[in-house]
Amino acid sequence: MTNQELLFEKTYETYGPSLYRFCLLQMKNPADAEDVLQEVFFKRLYRAPSFASPEHERRWLFRVALNQCRDAWKHASRREVPLEVASGAVTPEELGLLEQVSRLPEPQRVVLHLHYYEGYTLREIAGLLGVTVPTVKMRLKRGRDTLRKTWEESR
Repeated sequence: MTNQELLFEKTYETYGPSLYRFCLLQMKNPADAEDVLQEVFFKRLYRAPSFASPEHERRWLFRVALNQCRDAWKHASRREVPLEVASGAVTPEELGLLEQVSRLPEPQRVVLHLHYYEGYTLREIAGLLGVTVPTVKMRLKRGRDTLRKTWEESR
């Protein structure tokens, strides 16, 4: 194996599943999520800076993934496919929650995913998104409030 193949394999094993879930939540379509993910890893292999730590690499990958998702939505008309189609990528328990989260506005969806699924702190999310910590807190609160209201209405 070449160095690039080894780098790709290691990077994909480490970050692939969580990046795919993130892209799927943003794109709402498995094929589009896979396309975005492919572009993220292409950029990792051929355009990435040197990373000071694995956490630096992880933040960079999520930032690239978010930007790629936004670009994909801007430049093409997208057809949404129900998340059930991608049920193999998530557990059945996660599927219901992902469906609810996928209906949130993008800013809330992104911070909820980064905080609860990826374990980023509020400060890290603020740095990743280029917003303030109070903005992240408000987006988390609004997202949680909306999810809570939706859940209570469905009972």
